[in-house]
Amino acid sequence: MAIPDISDTLASLEQTLAGIEQVLDVPGLKAKAVDLEAQASAPDLWDDQANAQRITSQLSLAQGDIRRIEGLRRRLDDLVVLVELAESEDDADSWSEAERELDGLRRDISEMEVRTLLSGEYDAREALVTIRSEAGGVDAADWAEMLLRLYTRYCERHGWPFEVYDTSYAEEAGIKSATFAVKVPYAYGTLSIEQGTHRLVRISPFDNQGRRQTSFAAVEVLPVTEQTDHIDIPEADIRIDVFRSSGPGGQSVNTTDSAVRITHLPTGIVVSCQNEKSQIQNRAAALRVLQSRLLEVRRREEREKMDALKGDSAGSWGTQMRSYVLHPYQMVKDLRTEHETGNTSAVLDGEIDDFIESGIRWRRTQDVRS
Repeated sequence: MAIPDISDTLASLEQTLAGIEQVLDVPGLKAKAVDLEAQASAPDLWDDQANAQRITSQLSLAQGDIRRIEGLRRRLDDLVVLVELAESEDDADSWSEAERELDGLRRDISEMEVRTLLSGEYDAREALVTIRSEAGGVDAADWAEMLLRLYTRYCERHGWPFEVYDTSYAEEAGIKSATFAVKVPYAYGTLSIEQGTHRLVRISPFDNQGRRQTSFAAVEVLPVTEQTDHIDIPEADIRIDVFRSSGPGGQSVNTTDSAVRITHLPTGIVVSCQNEKSQIQNRAAALRVLQSRLLEVRRREEREKMDALKGDSAGSWGTQMRSYVLHPYQMVKDLRTEHETGNTSAVLDGEIDDFIESGIRWRRTQDVRS
């Protein structure tokens, strides 16, 4: 990269980072962290568990944002010095190091900029993701399992802890559905852009005539509920069934009636959990899933009321949203943002950062227009 190009890029990164610091209000964020630290050190903090969880969660989030923004500022300042040194000494090794750091810093600042766009009511929450096979028979079940791997690989790449609550296996291959929780702040805001129908076109590995098959799978992303959400579920409104876990598992997971299925009678919502060996743990996890689904029902009802008041007759953008074509050519394309790539194997291995970033930016423009 030529010297003028590097200088222009550094100036652009400085402008972007300054904008991020302004949006996050770093001085205000630090003051908030100090106040939260004082509250977290109170001896009676855990007398009110709901309030304690809220305080410690907000403190962890604030401290993480501060560390990240300060780290980016330090790296940018150090890179400016490195470029000046490379220029003054005309040192090839220093130039190579500067270009490598510039690429990494540009990516990390862009990710932080996207993070500032996550300002929705529930964006800072952890996420509850459900994948379901739809039209396409055994190919759709196999496609649902491929998507499960895609998202768990994405989490692994980012070092995000996740927990699979329930997997319903199809008879021949793949899965009927799977539900897992992503346990990091802003997981919901980040992954909610993935909600919708995902379409796969390929030569079916299950067709002995080698014909092309189109199959579909749905991705649902919900915010994990907190105690402050007040989703009350009367015991009379639910039916709880226990059963033996099915599918791959081994050892004691398949030998006791530890799996739990909860039916919410007023809405007909059914959730299940069979990941834990303990029936009590599975019941608690299933209730968390049910609360998240009921929270989404409440949000949808409120949104419909607002749309009625605004006279908004437009449908949701979260229907068919991405196409994955493996034959006769290789391409993954987002149908909302028009972002696409020919590297299908990387996408199926969890490299979807560019799709998520472009989706979040696109969603922000839609929110501004509405």
